[in-house]
Amino acid sequence: MSNIINVARGLEKADLVIKNASIVNVLSEEIHKGDIAISDGVIAGVGANYSGKKEIDVNGAYVTPSFIDGHVHLESSMMLPQEFAKTVLPTGTTTVIIDPHEISNVLGLHGISFMHEAVKNLPLDVYTMLPSCVPATPFETSGFDLNSYDLSLLIDKPWVLGIAEMMNFPGVLNLDKNVISKLELAKESGKCIDGHAPYLQGKDLCAYIASGVKSDHECTTPQEAIEKLRLGMYVMVREGTAAKDLDALIPLLKTCNTRKCIFVTDDRHPEDLKEHINGMVRRAVEAGVDVIKAVQIGSLNTAEYFGLKNLGAVAPGYKADMLILPDLKTFKPDVVIKNGEVIAQNGKLTITIPNIEDLSMRGSVNVRWITPEDFRIEAKDTKSETAEVQALEIIPRQLITKSVISEVKIQNGNAVSNIENDTLKICVIERHRATGNIGRGFVKGFNLKCGAIASTVAHDSHNMIVIGTNDYDMYAAAVALIKCQGGKVVVKDGEIISQLPLPIAGLMSDRDFDFVVSKSEELNNAARSIGCTLEDPFMTMGFLSLPVIPELKVTDKGVFDTKQFGFIDIFENAQVNAV
Repeated sequence: MSNIINVARGLEKADLVIKNASIVNVLSEEIHKGDIAISDGVIAGVGANYSGKKEIDVNGAYVTPSFIDGHVHLESSMMLPQEFAKTVLPTGTTTVIIDPHEISNVLGLHGISFMHEAVKNLPLDVYTMLPSCVPATPFETSGFDLNSYDLSLLIDKPWVLGIAEMMNFPGVLNLDKNVISKLELAKESGKCIDGHAPYLQGKDLCAYIASGVKSDHECTTPQEAIEKLRLGMYVMVREGTAAKDLDALIPLLKTCNTRKCIFVTDDRHPEDLKEHINGMVRRAVEAGVDVIKAVQIGSLNTAEYFGLKNLGAVAPGYKADMLILPDLKTFKPDVVIKNGEVIAQNGKLTITIPNIEDLSMRGSVNVRWITPEDFRIEAKDTKSETAEVQALEIIPRQLITKSVISEVKIQNGNAVSNIENDTLKICVIERHRATGNIGRGFVKGFNLKCGAIASTVAHDSHNMIVIGTNDYDMYAAAVALIKCQGGKVVVKDGEIISQLPLPIAGLMSDRDFDFVVSKSEELNNAARSIGCTLEDPFMTMGFLSLPVIPELKVTDKGVFDTKQFGFIDIFENAQVNAV
């Protein structure tokens, strides 16, 4: 204490002084000149004529607080946390709030413990929100079921900030005892509760917020976001690999009070981590958002929402987590400072991040014996050459799907893919408990002309999802994933043409960033070679089994309609809707 006070008063030399900085002050919303004195990893003073044991004269360059990602599933990077840290630290992100929801659906509390152990000793601050919906719904089979008692074992840990996205908003509104007990657990512990409530509005939205939920990252229109801001919610502006909402919400950021807005990435593949929160700040400024407000959204706002009182600003008493920027346009930091130490320069780490060792993880792909016949869908009318079915149609760059009527072919009494009108078979195979559950339906939007694609990354229960033009390639793809204990694969004529093994919970690789990126690019190219027209088919496919997002999804238990809030017969439903 005496040291930092003396340094702040100028009586002792600081450990490090950033000289002649143009300070982007997110507290006073101005840019002003000054020196920044750092002692023991904390900002001691901001002002004129500080001296330090080490000094960096930035000659008027801009200094901002470093960035914070307010909601991210590290597992979606398909890399271990050490590789994630190596990737995002040079971009200026030095703190992330994670929701280990994906690995928890596979491995339960062991998954949460694995992630916590994996982030220890990283030069990246990682805080955890405990998954609230494992499984997300009772309409799918997950590896584990976490109740409020399970979460109570961790809620008081200092690295736990609260309860993560409460996707089961119907459970909140209908006073589901299990859901309410989780909300009460967070409130009794004085911790945050994140939300997840697409399209919820009016009195139901009021009830959801009154229950204690204070944020949402599912807004896709300014109107939806404004209503939630008016009612006191923090709006998490999301820009992931599949769900991209930043452009749609720019009008909100330009016209409304942004102090309750936060930048988050949610789910991103590794190739989209080369720019992180800094890329969102850059794009917001390019679109006309005030530069200081954009920096606030990426730093101070997030820290304040989560109660991280020493993060998010360049001021005395705050952690010395800062960026030195040559301009306020590109937002590519020349220097990244973490805890008062330079950790990256010119887009490259200047420190060594040790590899994780001795973290045990059991195999997680447990599938009942399957054959090509398991992929068959028996037709209702075996005499016809075609049949109408209720299919899910993807919406590019969105997680929501449309429920549409489409025509499939009938062969040997079975409904099969119709390549001509892009109606392909989709199957979800339970892979945690070897129950033998297989949900079967049809999907439009992938445009495969042959072969199949498959993945064990399938939100949120992460069963095995397979899309294909024929049963034999779908079977070959599923077998390939069983053999490698999870991953992603493209198959053509029974042969694997591209594969990325993800042996850690069927979600993450044990290889480095370059390997995962190169294999991801290879997978996408392989998918295009068999006709796929989507930018990132595997990310899109990974959300087609998530029954909390409208309109139609497929789980291991069947085709689920979120409007009817139940499973449907795809043949009968097509007839009803056609009338």
